[in-house]
Amino acid sequence: MKPLIVALGFLTRLPMPRVAADQADFARAIRLYPVAGLVIGAIVAGAGWLGAWVDPWVGALAALAVWVWATGALHLDGLADLSDGLGAAHGDRARLLSVMADPHIGSFGVVVLVIQLLAKLVLLHRVPPDHWAMIALIPAAARIGPLVWARFLPPLKPNGLGAAVAGAVRPGDVIGWMVGVLALDLFAPPLAVTPLVIFGLGLWFRRKLGGVSGDVHGAGIELTETALLLAAVLYTAS
Repeated sequence: MKPLIVALGFLTRLPMPRVAADQADFARAIRLYPVAGLVIGAIVAGAGWLGAWVDPWVGALAALAVWVWATGALHLDGLADLSDGLGAAHGDRARLLSVMADPHIGSFGVVVLVIQLLAKLVLLHRVPPDHWAMIALIPAAARIGPLVWARFLPPLKPNGLGAAVAGAVRPGDVIGWMVGVLALDLFAPPLAVTPLVIFGLGLWFRRKLGGVSGDVHGAGIELTETALLLAAVLYTAS
């Protein structure tokens, strides 16, 4: 139970029992990120389903607000930091890392955050009333990404979170979660694109950044969630 408590305590703002955890515990907790994502997804889907009884826009706003609250905007912060770094670095890797480490948000980060939140809001609005259960699986599927990226991409910072989790992910973890998400295609066909999105982002991270960090993992989760939301909306509209 300790790894799950650590994963939930790190990835969510849900009240968790206090446990003594070191960096190794945080690294091993990455194996259960998808489980934490399923908890987040259940809360998001429940809020959206309840709100949609009032109005589809109310449902979308409720789901988005709960999504941001449940995660503490942790991954949005990573997306903003990555956007600022890419916008200001101009190909300079040292400057990229320096800007990403700056706690202040810049104009690139603000613009991308607004676009990301609007994209999720609009896509959540298009979710049919009987498909909210499928939406609950999206945060879980998106959190398989950090396992893949940590396993196959080098860390950007030698002493950062990305380096800590790199050695904690085992091949069986990646294979097991990928098989699991593909098996869920029977109930949620849009999840079939999960491997393509995750591996596509991984290739982009390698080409554009040269590796991953905690911020990159967070940004990747956000981008994967939006891509899977789009896939779900396109599927339900067909």
